[in-house]
Amino acid sequence: MNGILRCGTIAIVLVLYSLNSPVVTHAQTATKPSVGSGVSDLPEPTPHKLPRWRGFNLLEKFYLSGTNPPFQESDFKLIHELGFNFVRLPMDYRVWIQDGDWNQFNEAQLKDIDQAVAWGKKYSIHVLVNFHRAPGYTVAKPAEPTVLWTDAETQRVCAKHWAMFAKRYRDVPNQYLSFNLFNEPSDVSTEDYLAVVKQMAEAIRSEDPKRLILSDGLSWGTKPIPELAELDIAQATRGYTPMDVTHYQASWVNLPNTVPPQWPRWLAYGTLYAPTKPEMSPDAMGPITIQGDFQAATPMRLRVGTVSSRAKLVVKADGEAIWEKSLVCGPGEGEWKTVQFMEQWNTYQNIYDRDYEMVIPAGTKQVEVMVAEGDWASITQIGFGKDAHLDVVDLRTEWGKPVAKGTYDPRNRDMPFRFDVSENANWLWDTTIVPWKAASEQGVGVMVGEFGCHNRTPHDVVLRWMEDCLQNWERADFGWALWNFRGSFGVLDSGRDDVEYEEFHGHKLDRKMLNLLQNY
Repeated sequence: MNGILRCGTIAIVLVLYSLNSPVVTHAQTATKPSVGSGVSDLPEPTPHKLPRWRGFNLLEKFYLSGTNPPFQESDFKLIHELGFNFVRLPMDYRVWIQDGDWNQFNEAQLKDIDQAVAWGKKYSIHVLVNFHRAPGYTVAKPAEPTVLWTDAETQRVCAKHWAMFAKRYRDVPNQYLSFNLFNEPSDVSTEDYLAVVKQMAEAIRSEDPKRLILSDGLSWGTKPIPELAELDIAQATRGYTPMDVTHYQASWVNLPNTVPPQWPRWLAYGTLYAPTKPEMSPDAMGPITIQGDFQAATPMRLRVGTVSSRAKLVVKADGEAIWEKSLVCGPGEGEWKTVQFMEQWNTYQNIYDRDYEMVIPAGTKQVEVMVAEGDWASITQIGFGKDAHLDVVDLRTEWGKPVAKGTYDPRNRDMPFRFDVSENANWLWDTTIVPWKAASEQGVGVMVGEFGCHNRTPHDVVLRWMEDCLQNWERADFGWALWNFRGSFGVLDSGRDDVEYEEFHGHKLDRKMLNLLQNY
């Protein structure tokens, strides 16, 4: 598992919340809706200060399909009754155009969206209309045939679409409705993006001068755009950090999925490079080093992840080699689990996902693991001991990161491994909140437009990670929207195989996740 886990106990998980970091205060920064009775009214938003909305993404128009059914009133009713006050509608423009002509609109599909906006008002829920796929831009597949950021005709069409929605809803107050221009803009310069946003904002405000507009941050929603403050446009970020926790085994992302994630966890890296790779930084070139007091001979286990071309792995105890193994990749069958031929490098990078064992001699004070020859290899886990006394630590495999250096003390049964940095609530605050909090303090309204964990991530990990995120957002006074309400990230019908579901209005309810969301 990714993280720190001592076999036979879960005590280490509890200890990790205070890993050498200041405690994150659980600040009560906004009044919570009363659970079960719904919300009596909605706060008034401005582009410079968004309310701390809390709710969900609804996906009926998310992607062009055979039917694209209407939104469901029952969703709005349940969201209201459960104490939430926000929905985001990520939508594909191809749903509401006529017969593939992006200059013609399908009135029947637009009436479905009208109904969702009306239900928002009926049930005191703010509705955020989002172009998840806009003319000329999408993060999904297939790619658009034109490029919105540079093609003038595509920009004209996209502005026409936004103007249509602005005219259609000009009488709906901002209290109940806002527009989210594009989903997670990426692969675009700030200059080009700002030019398009300005054009869209002008199209909207030509029909509805006071409509509240939000932009997702750049780099898939992760980076704030200070220049948008001058255009009176609020911003939305994302809650998907770290991606290998939130999108574990998600089919639509290209991530290593061999080791189930943990949270919180040590931030330690295990990709090793041969001395013949001088382009790597000195910190990345060193061996994995574990200091310890191995008073007795101790079994050691290495889990090898990916090997590029060939790699001679060597384990040293106090500078003396005690084990070595040459791993040579190729086609066909071998010690690896998966064959991967990388055309751009004209080499095999096979996935081993295999354990190798050796014994550390009694009296050893330092263990080193290195690639002595070849190209590179990733070590995804190191363990000391055996059976009920096996201690393991999971290592990350990102390219070029400083290689793990830590300590091991088998007498510390709660936390036998220690490294310098851990991923926990405070790490999330520093890496994902601080830049957006700075934008908020400069007069930019901020919320989290999407967050959540795919249903393959272990449920206990999901809940620990989610609570850290929710605490941080409450402290920062940011609203949020879970992706999704019903589905693999949601509280209803998520399809997790490690949840005891509760029957609820014809759905399978994840009560633990719901209770957690209601607490924040």
